[in-house]
Amino acid sequence: MPIRNPAVECLDFEGRGQQQLERLQSTLNRAYKNVPFYRNQLTEHRIDPLQIENLSDLASVPFTDRSHFSEHYPYGLFAVPLRDVVRIHTAQGTSLNPVVSGYTKQDLVVWRELVARALAAAGVSGSDILQIHLEVGLTNWGREYKDGAEAIEASVIPLTNLPPEKQLMILKDYRTSVLVTTASAAAELMDLLFRSNLNPNELALKTLVLVGEAPDPGGLAAQLEERLHVRAWTHYGLSEVPGPALAFECDERSGLHLSEDHFLAEVIDPAGDVAVEPGMPGELVLTTLTTRAFPLIRYRTGDKVRWLEGPCPCGRTLRRMEWLRERSDEAMVIRGVKVYPRQLKALLQRILGHEPQGTRFQIQRTGRRDHLVVWLGVDELIFSDEIKEMEQTSLRLGSEMAMELGIPVRIQFKEPGSFEADGS
Repeated sequence: MPIRNPAVECLDFEGRGQQQLERLQSTLNRAYKNVPFYRNQLTEHRIDPLQIENLSDLASVPFTDRSHFSEHYPYGLFAVPLRDVVRIHTAQGTSLNPVVSGYTKQDLVVWRELVARALAAAGVSGSDILQIHLEVGLTNWGREYKDGAEAIEASVIPLTNLPPEKQLMILKDYRTSVLVTTASAAAELMDLLFRSNLNPNELALKTLVLVGEAPDPGGLAAQLEERLHVRAWTHYGLSEVPGPALAFECDERSGLHLSEDHFLAEVIDPAGDVAVEPGMPGELVLTTLTTRAFPLIRYRTGDKVRWLEGPCPCGRTLRRMEWLRERSDEAMVIRGVKVYPRQLKALLQRILGHEPQGTRFQIQRTGRRDHLVVWLGVDELIFSDEIKEMEQTSLRLGSEMAMELGIPVRIQFKEPGSFEADGS
């Protein structure tokens, strides 16, 4: 049962480094051999994978970023034949082309073990009933958490697209003990619980696994723990690739342990593209070490973190990081889903059939939950002197964007000239 492997999680520094180097060399060779993009990148920079003899040599290899996924849509970054791919995921890209990632049977085994490891660190066991409540844009994660929970023999209520009232009903009636969700969704359920005059003691809930959103410095997780009588645990993952629970909290609750046996991490200065000093914040860059179908070489996540120095009292030697709310790119994170201005503009142009006359994008909060507000310049193709018709146009555009993005969207019309006036 892949709950915890002390031989892996307690490797000393030298043993971890040797393990990472061997897996890095294998990954680079496989990517160079099978993925034209990586071969061309390395060739252009005059890098032979065989020359990578130390982990520090990786700094000479060029970065991969999210735009490369769209440019090589759909299968251009796969390193195995399609016949070996048993699962295909899609996620939002920086353009209209989504990110398409694939998984071999072995990749799925690795992910099941990674998620099981992270859940076990939060005390989840075979006696738990685990419910998954995530946004549509995080559907892929629902599958991974289902597989990981089943690997430790927990009972699973899979991800279902139900309104909060139904989720709360299931939470109460099915005696859910573990809830996997975002912090904002958990807060919404908490508020609904109290509005419904339900006492948290009526629930079997004891554990919250919070994903998709960096910890709130305002202490939302602590508020959830206090009011719901639970313990909350943070998991870090990538909504695009390769999945959830790359890093996880242990019982010490002092940072997130990164699964270094499967990922080589760097923290760089986004402006200078060089490693930051130990303990300083920077952008997280990840290289996969065991992924076969969809290897990533120095992928710039856009997430800001900082390494935490010193050993963890839990005994794990996996390095710990603090996940920060700031980002190093222009992405907006809404309910755990990343969206990009360039992507939003392209989507609007496709829906409208013409380039919009001015746009501005903003995250707004209603109650506990964020949604995307799109300020759209009104032109002659959109304008109508019938208010009802304009309202219908707004609703239609918002609905189509929401369906595409997997998050709530509200359209607000604006005079085109006012964008320049307010600096938009």
